[in-house]
Amino acid sequence: MPIPPRVLTVAGSDSGGGAGVQADLKTMLALGTHGMSVITAVTAQNSLGVQGAWELPAEAVRAQFRSVVDDIGVQAIKTGMLASAELVETVAGLLAGVRAPVVVDPVGVSKHGDALLAASALEAVRTRLLPAATVATPNLDEVAWLTGVRVTREADLRTAAEAVLSYGPRWALIKGGHLDGDAVDLLTDGTEEHWLRAPRHDNRHTHGTGCTLASAIAAGLAKGASVPDAVAAAKEYVTGAIAAGFALGGGIGPVDHGWAFRR
Repeated sequence: MPIPPRVLTVAGSDSGGGAGVQADLKTMLALGTHGMSVITAVTAQNSLGVQGAWELPAEAVRAQFRSVVDDIGVQAIKTGMLASAELVETVAGLLAGVRAPVVVDPVGVSKHGDALLAASALEAVRTRLLPAATVATPNLDEVAWLTGVRVTREADLRTAAEAVLSYGPRWALIKGGHLDGDAVDLLTDGTEEHWLRAPRHDNRHTHGTGCTLASAIAAGLAKGASVPDAVAAAKEYVTGAIAAGFALGGGIGPVDHGWAFRR
């Protein structure tokens, strides 16, 4: 049997299964890749929010990464919740020794507004993590946190992308899902521009959207797609997952990572 492309997620665990490492691995499986994980933090989390979070020691993160990369190897890496400045620095150092493409989802807060990254980590994200990214995938709140640019209309996406690119990622994907109207994103490397549009689905069950999109991009890159092609395919996948999102618990349910299996 051929070995599937291998994708590594470096992120936090979501005990509710809707986001974080759990969403990443489901996405990677759905898209025909072999998912592996480096867990950076453990959260007590459900459809109502995050009830607790505990970061792992840098030594544990480093050991997980080396175990996977040195033996199994990777074709792409995705980062998510990194919790603290120390872990951001640790992960950035590890990424510097790997030639695989890296998708950085600069997770700052959860869907419910719970902090998932210490405020003291901002400078490390800007100066260490973003320069390691093949693609950075901030949403509008994360753009404001990283750059100070506040996007209120579609035309502001260019300004946001320029500000994110100034920190060194090769490509910036600015996710405009919080704007009114269609869900529009801008992918650019400062020269090329790719505008991605999808209809907005009337479904509140969208937990895990950002993790899912970033993991889908990483899966595409692991399979050899160009960045624009990987992002376009990931946008299609996450749009279907949002449309099929389902109620779970008493709050916001997850997107449906398995929707494509039922097409």
